[in-house]
Amino acid sequence: MTTRVKKPRILIVTPEVTRLPKGMGNLANVLEARAGGLADVSSALITSLFNLGADVHVAVPHYRALFNFQRNIPNPLQKEEDIITKRIPKERIHMAQDRAFFYRKSVYSRYSRINMLTSLAFQREVINNIMREVKPDIVHCNDWTTGLIPAASRYMGIPSLFTVHNIYTVKTTMAHIEDSGIDAAAFWKNLYFERIPSIYEEARENDPVDFLTSGIFAAHFVNTVSPGFLKEIVEGEHAFIEPQIRSELKNKWDAGCAFGILNAPDPSYNPKKDKALYFHFGTNNFVSAKRKNKSSLQKHLGLIQDEKAPLFFWPSRLDTVQKGCQLLAEILYKVVSRYWKQNLQIVFVANGEFQRHFKDIVSFHRLRDRVSVCNFDEHLARKAYGASDFVLMPSRFEPCGLPQMIGPIYGALPVAHDTGGIHDTVTHLNVERNSGNGFLFKYFDSAGLSWAIDQAMAFYNLPERVKNRQIRRIMGKSITTFNYKNTSQNYINLYEKMLQRPLLN
Repeated sequence: MTTRVKKPRILIVTPEVTRLPKGMGNLANVLEARAGGLADVSSALITSLFNLGADVHVAVPHYRALFNFQRNIPNPLQKEEDIITKRIPKERIHMAQDRAFFYRKSVYSRYSRINMLTSLAFQREVINNIMREVKPDIVHCNDWTTGLIPAASRYMGIPSLFTVHNIYTVKTTMAHIEDSGIDAAAFWKNLYFERIPSIYEEARENDPVDFLTSGIFAAHFVNTVSPGFLKEIVEGEHAFIEPQIRSELKNKWDAGCAFGILNAPDPSYNPKKDKALYFHFGTNNFVSAKRKNKSSLQKHLGLIQDEKAPLFFWPSRLDTVQKGCQLLAEILYKVVSRYWKQNLQIVFVANGEFQRHFKDIVSFHRLRDRVSVCNFDEHLARKAYGASDFVLMPSRFEPCGLPQMIGPIYGALPVAHDTGGIHDTVTHLNVERNSGNGFLFKYFDSAGLSWAIDQAMAFYNLPERVKNRQIRRIMGKSITTFNYKNTSQNYINLYEKMLQRPLLN
């Protein structure tokens, strides 16, 4: 009979992280390794679990060049490694040590080979050292860069959860994995190979291991970051998803071991206290404050200064595979022209390969005072949330998405494609029924997006008292619904299910 652990120890393994609570260690407030939403999601979950009293630990690569802290070196002859070791908080933040990421200036490289090497180095340190040091009751891994760890965790007899944030994977041979210092021979039967092997020797040299699918295959439980996206994968709605990924997720689903848990925005996304805003506001004073924010942003970006101009904000990276920016490019000039007299404006705060195309459209049609295309900057993005009336999210697919949750908190309603996490968080606005929080289009094409923008403009042109009553309702509901208190509780419930015992009591 196993001894019941009153408060199980959770080890969250993530390649990205941002600032954590001070109580977690000396470096908690200087961690800043962000490439996308995974960093914010990981940090928010860790923070929420820590604040709830959970025995939560985090394993992250030691990106020395990224982490912003001053090394106090009292003895110039002392080795740097000794100093770093003394500064690392052993209690809850566990830094994987390897030169593969010591001097990196970004989390990911443009070269897949480099990303593979850093992933293997990170996983080696977690498997060989950090897991043995922490002795977790649960290991919670995130995305392909941690995809081998659930197999090792299963071999060690430790329950593991694997969270799929994005459908991207890499493959390499077991020989390469073992050359990196990971004893894959011990747990090779828990890995997912390109071809089903019969013996170890057959698999080692010529049968690539799929990292993401291995994580799904070996983990005891799996979750995606929205119920809608999981359902779409299982039902085969997305042809671009590799068949082995769908197959293994479906196997977990059929076994009752796959779940969808929505992410939530970082708690700092709150217009009452967001330091980036020109003017703070809540449900009682959003009308005047948002107009002031709009005027200030228009002045900063060189747009027509008109506080009554409808302002649409594009917050997502400009890629044509997922985010649907080509749909807006097809209709941008028509939309701006259609509402020319109202000075309709669009602000992009986003990087990506399609950014150049939007700049060319703006230049060709001389729209610089109505359309602003800016590189991503978090403070500018927050200002745009506080100033805008609508958030554009015409994604082809969306594992979760955060802007469609952040926007309504700031009184900026989403105009979005009805897919994945968007489907779980946005319902079409119906003023008469006093329901909904945005404007959805069903079919992924520019005509659908154009229709949704027209629906948003019809709402924008309603009498002020009618429109503002709906925005006030949506803001109030969003701040209580889209938060990590709810998300963390869902993860706690899943951890308890994994262990078949209470997590916190």
